[in-house]
Amino acid sequence: MLRISILSFLLICLSVVSCRNNDDDKLEDSNYELEIPEGFPAFSIDEDKPITELRVELGKLLFFDPILSRDSSISCASCHKPELYFTDGLAISEGIENRIGFRNTPSLANLAYAPFLFSDGGTNNLELQVLAPIEDHNEMDFNVVEAAERLKSIEKYRNLALSAFNREPDPFVLTRSIAAFERTLFSGNSAYDKFTFQNNENALNEAQKRGLDLFFSEKAKCGNCHSGHLFTNFAFENIGLYQSYEDIGRQRITFDFADEGKFKVPSLRNVAKTAPYMHDGSFATLEAVVNHYNNGGAGHPFQSTLINPIGFTEQEKQDLIQFLEALTDSTWIEPFL
Repeated sequence: MLRISILSFLLICLSVVSCRNNDDDKLEDSNYELEIPEGFPAFSIDEDKPITELRVELGKLLFFDPILSRDSSISCASCHKPELYFTDGLAISEGIENRIGFRNTPSLANLAYAPFLFSDGGTNNLELQVLAPIEDHNEMDFNVVEAAERLKSIEKYRNLALSAFNREPDPFVLTRSIAAFERTLFSGNSAYDKFTFQNNENALNEAQKRGLDLFFSEKAKCGNCHSGHLFTNFAFENIGLYQSYEDIGRQRITFDFADEGKFKVPSLRNVAKTAPYMHDGSFATLEAVVNHYNNGGAGHPFQSTLINPIGFTEQEKQDLIQFLEALTDSTWIEPFL
C-alpha cells in the first residue's frame, strides 16, 4: 500500500469540531459491550478512543458503503467479505476499475490485539490504517477529505457523526468510527477453543488432537511463531518463500537489508477459510503451505533459522491440516451474512 500522506495525517490530528448539533436532535449513545472470547486476555480500551454503540454503528455503515471510493464502486467490504471470513479469496486484492492491488487481503479477526497493521508493519495505528486503502491509487483512489465531504450531504451520516462525535463527518470521524467497528470483530469460538477453554474433549477428533500435539512439538515448531490466543507472536519473519523477493516486505519500512523478505507472522485463526496464502497469495491450499515448511524453504540469505526441512510423514501432514481446520470459527461472521 502507498504511504499515507502527511497532509492526511495532519488533517486527522488537527481536525476541529464543526457544526455542533442541537442536543434535542442527538441520538442516545452508550459504551459498546465487547464480546471477548473465552480464554482471550482482557482488552484495554484506549480512553482517547472510546468504543460506543453509535461509533460502531457508523463505522459498520461506512465499512460496507462504496461511497468511500472515488467512483463509489467498492467498499472496505469488497476486499474484506464477511462470507469469506473478511478476506476476498483472491491472490492479490482488486480495487476500482479492476486495478490490481499490492498484496493478499488479510482477515480482520481480532484486530483489537494487533500491535502492527499491514503485513510489513507499516503502521501501529488502526485509525491511520483506515486511510491507506482510501488513498491508495490501486484500491479506492480517493482523498479522505473529499470522502468526508460526501458524507456530510447524507443525513444519516451527519446525524450519527454529530451524535457519536459531536462533530460533522470529517477525516477524524471517518477513521475513528471504522476503527471502532473493526475493534469489535473477535473470533475465538472454534473447535480448538471448545476443546482447550471449554473442556469439551469431544470438540476435536483424533486426527485433530494428533495435529495439535504435532503443531506444538519440537519436530514441527509451528507454535514458536504461531503462538498465544491468536496463533501469532506478531514478529516479522523471512520464511524462505523465495530466493529473491519482488516484494521486499519489512525492508520497505525499516530500510534495513536484513529485513528483506520479512513479513508479519499471520494469525492462523480461520486459516482453512482464508485461502490463498502468503503475502502474495502464492499458495492456493493448506497442503501447499505445509509442504513449503516441510521442505525447509527456498534458502534465502535472511531466511529464519527456524525454517529447516522437517520430514513429515503423509499422516502427519494430514493431521496437521485437520488441526488447522479446527481453528475455524463461523459464529463471528454470522451477524453479517
